[in-house]
Amino acid sequence: MNIPTSLKHKPVIVVEDYDHIDGRNAYHTDAKGISLGLAQWNDRGKVDISAKVWRYTGNKWSRQSEELPIHRVIDLAILICRAKQHFQDAYRYEKLYDPDHTVLDRIGLQGDAMTVKVCTENEHIDEDIGLFSQALSTDDELLSERLHLLANLLKDMGYGMRKEK
Repeated sequence: MNIPTSLKHKPVIVVEDYDHIDGRNAYHTDAKGISLGLAQWNDRGKVDISAKVWRYTGNKWSRQSEELPIHRVIDLAILICRAKQHFQDAYRYEKLYDPDHTVLDRIGLQGDAMTVKVCTENEHIDEDIGLFSQALSTDDELLSERLHLLANLLKDMGYGMRKEK
């Protein structure tokens, strides 16, 4: 199924068979494609790139299709990696986190930092973090395959080498 090109998001690079590889939802998902293209919110003379997940209900393209600025997609990948890193050693904590130190990391970006922390404002955090940890464990093979591929692509692009000081 071809991703529409007549809508506000203008696809440039596409994966039109994403429903075949959509994680545990493969072959049973309404996410039919993903694309990188020109963002739908572009103003005249200003061009941003966005990533989009294209959902198809069986009758029409869904309004629930998601579009994200490309830097946010990378920020989400950073957040996923940091969360996965935390849960590799989370078994050391009774609650899978240290209630006295809920900030997991401060990751410097553009002169400030992304604060990664456990959401203790969630009144069900102790239950939810266990469910989250279990889901990460269940999907470990699926996620690890993609992270290994991403790591190899980043290395091939020259991002895997540390600069000597």
